[in-house]
Amino acid sequence: MLAELFGIVAPIYIAIGLGWGWRRFGRPWNTELVTELIMTIGAPCLVFSSLVGMEVDRAALSQMALAAFAAFAILAVLAAVILKLAGLPVQSFLSPIVFPNAGNMGLPVAFFAFGDEGLALGVAFYAVAAFSQYSVGIWVWSGRVSGVELLRTPLFWSAIVAAVVVAAEWPVPDWILRTTELLGGFTIPLMQISLGFSLGGFELAGLKRSTALSLLRLGLGLAVGWGLAELLGFQGAARGVLILQCSMPVAVLNYLLASKYQRHPTEVASLVVLSTLLSLVTLPLILAAVLSSS
Repeated sequence: MLAELFGIVAPIYIAIGLGWGWRRFGRPWNTELVTELIMTIGAPCLVFSSLVGMEVDRAALSQMALAAFAAFAILAVLAAVILKLAGLPVQSFLSPIVFPNAGNMGLPVAFFAFGDEGLALGVAFYAVAAFSQYSVGIWVWSGRVSGVELLRTPLFWSAIVAAVVVAAEWPVPDWILRTTELLGGFTIPLMQISLGFSLGGFELAGLKRSTALSLLRLGLGLAVGWGLAELLGFQGAARGVLILQCSMPVAVLNYLLASKYQRHPTEVASLVVLSTLLSLVTLPLILAAVLSSS
């Protein structure tokens, strides 16, 4: 079991460490370019090729997407109540608690733990997370309702096209599948290196509160993911992916949005760092529990 766990988490930690070291040694890096490559080309191609090209039961993908929506809704309600009771600003800390790092960390974990099936299911969860962050998430951050940012996101359209193709069972030419697989292939490693690079530049602030909120993200995510998996009767890879994705640390996108809308960006950055560091301990434990019960 230990060797299996090491084989799953070691590549992820190494890739993140490479990104961290790249920044610490002052190597050149264009964050804007890398982010654009991931969000405009890589992630949309990964979503399309994974949902359309892999041999995964369509019903399983739909169930995972619905479970992801349910998880975010439950997390939003619980987090809002807890933040209100604690007297903390909901607009600043709701999204970091609700939305996990389903891309940079969740996708490689799902793939290494459950293979192609896990990756496809992880992508279904990630697509819902991205859709929710660029719609409801931005509405929370900005304080106004607008769908403009969502409609400008290539990831949204790739998910829509993939969903239509899968539902209609339309055949996709090999050259399209191979092209999207090729371009989607750089997404996961570049996401992880980019995460490590970002972590290398964040500073910690409000350590006590940030630690408490980081533990809330990880603990609440695990509880909701595990509870939904039990309630929905998920088994095997679907059960494992749902629990793992819900248990991921705070997504880096939360920091970018916090900076854009000036919602305690320094503390949100601390949440990203601390929750990611804490996940170095929690992730192997959750993986062990998931693999033994799936």
